[in-house]
Amino acid sequence: MEDFREIGRRLSNWGRWDVDGRRDERGTTNLLTPERIAAATGLVRDGKVFDLGIPFGPGGPQPGGGRINPVLLFSETGADQNYPGAFHYADDYVFMPLQSASQWDGLAHVFYDDLLYNGFPASDVSPHGAKHLSIENQAKGLVGRGVLVDVARRRGVEWLEAGEVITPEELDATLAAQGTELRGGDIVAVRTGWRRKFLSDGDAASFMAGEPGLGLACCEWLHGHDVAAVCSDNWAIEVLPGEVEGEMLPVHMVLIRDMGMTLGEILDFEELSEDCAADGRYEFLLTAPPIKFRRAVGSPINPLAIK
Repeated sequence: MEDFREIGRRLSNWGRWDVDGRRDERGTTNLLTPERIAAATGLVRDGKVFDLGIPFGPGGPQPGGGRINPVLLFSETGADQNYPGAFHYADDYVFMPLQSASQWDGLAHVFYDDLLYNGFPASDVSPHGAKHLSIENQAKGLVGRGVLVDVARRRGVEWLEAGEVITPEELDATLAAQGTELRGGDIVAVRTGWRRKFLSDGDAASFMAGEPGLGLACCEWLHGHDVAAVCSDNWAIEVLPGEVEGEMLPVHMVLIRDMGMTLGEILDFEELSEDCAADGRYEFLLTAPPIKFRRAVGSPINPLAIK
């Protein structure tokens, strides 16, 4: 297999969207142009809304360790309050890793060889946050034509197994079977069934121990189709265990660091999948803005597909 660094050099988008000496910090979401967003709104015909986010809280997929499931804390419940008249109120806080449930990976999330996307130094990410490439830069950039690529349904399985590689050929075959054509600036949603597995067994340790997902060759496929962003129902987009011995998450390194592609992880495509199969329409308006956490490298989301 070709070295991931060579693939990254060939597919690099560094400098592609620089303007007047200002270095780009959005990457492939620049492909979500006003014209493409306007066209995507025409996909809304029936007003059907599909919530693609998973619940935030206990019972989520995080087994603990590096990340935990979100924790809800109440600072006020109405008890022991003494306001004039009838008024009482409740108030709450949340404590969570920003990437513990449905979320976007920002462009400062992954680096190698001491460089982030577009040549920014890895030292730009410090205990004070990301000086460049933070998730704030994507606040307006994640709405457009979404396309579901339902690999699990085409295979006729509830879910693919951990370690099963999805190839460019399988993505093409799935799109052909669905009668769907990709266009530049699309947001691709790959369904592996991994969310369904978790809903079936509730086993967070198994969910995180490995997964089916995109192989390294899919980076070229995404680049060739001018895909604006890619998301999946697994937790890392790519297949795990990975294809490159001795390297952790090579697809992440190429997509985020070299191509500048924002990744959406731990989404729920189950209801959407059923509807797409029923009406034969695998395209929709997708809106999934991040929360503008200053200098953050990722953000929780509540993505919506609208048909």
